[in-house]
Amino acid sequence: MKALKIATFNINGIRARLPNLLDWLERERPDIACLQELKAVDRDFPASQLEAAGYGSLYRGQASWNGVAILARDSQPLEIRRSLPGTEDDPQSRYLEAAVHGIVVGCLYLPNGNPQPGSRFDYKLAWFERLIAHAAQLQSSEHPVLLAGDYNVVPTDFDIYNTRSWLKDALLQPQSRACYQRLLDQGWTDALRHLYPEERVYTFWDYFRQHWQSNSGLRIDHLLLNPALAPYLKNAGVDAWVRNEPHASDHAPTWIELGTRKRR
Repeated sequence: MKALKIATFNINGIRARLPNLLDWLERERPDIACLQELKAVDRDFPASQLEAAGYGSLYRGQASWNGVAILARDSQPLEIRRSLPGTEDDPQSRYLEAAVHGIVVGCLYLPNGNPQPGSRFDYKLAWFERLIAHAAQLQSSEHPVLLAGDYNVVPTDFDIYNTRSWLKDALLQPQSRACYQRLLDQGWTDALRHLYPEERVYTFWDYFRQHWQSNSGLRIDHLLLNPALAPYLKNAGVDAWVRNEPHASDHAPTWIELGTRKRR
């Protein structure tokens, strides 16, 4: 296994936050970066600027909403699929899968689902079911596989500063949490929680009510490793400094480091 740093980052508008993205890439130098919420069509994706920064890119954009991308340092991601099975005709751009630096990487932006109940929550759960079905195939692969992205799920009450004002939110609903747990039950390793089982770790702080300043956060950005990859997990964390920069996304990059040898 090659030593790698892999990150997921909901950029919340790649055109508006390209300087933030480039600063982060220069400072942290992840080998692979999965981006969500591009909010840009393909022709507006800054592939040339990213190439100048040393990153090849694979992307699937969408006007104003959604959009996902996979970046590879000093390499070009090799496309495997551009949507989940069963969502090929879905106009929402939410999934990319590629071979990158010897790993199969699925980059996902799971639907938010608000308001709930309603059609958006129904769409979230239907999309989640397709992810679970596809993940079962990936999980059992002999190849190392990573599913990284904004899952729009707070797995447990330990993953949020306070549930009081979020009880009706789609991110905390029992159905959403049950779907995420079904993923884990397939044998995936939730990297951050695996390494920090008793530590509150947040990846998202919304723009309202001084949530960043008071560290009132949520953990909704996850990196899941299949059994072929999990033994190489060395470290994980959140680049929270990015959330404190001017014009920041409401998410911070979340990352893992893989070692060259399996952990004993």
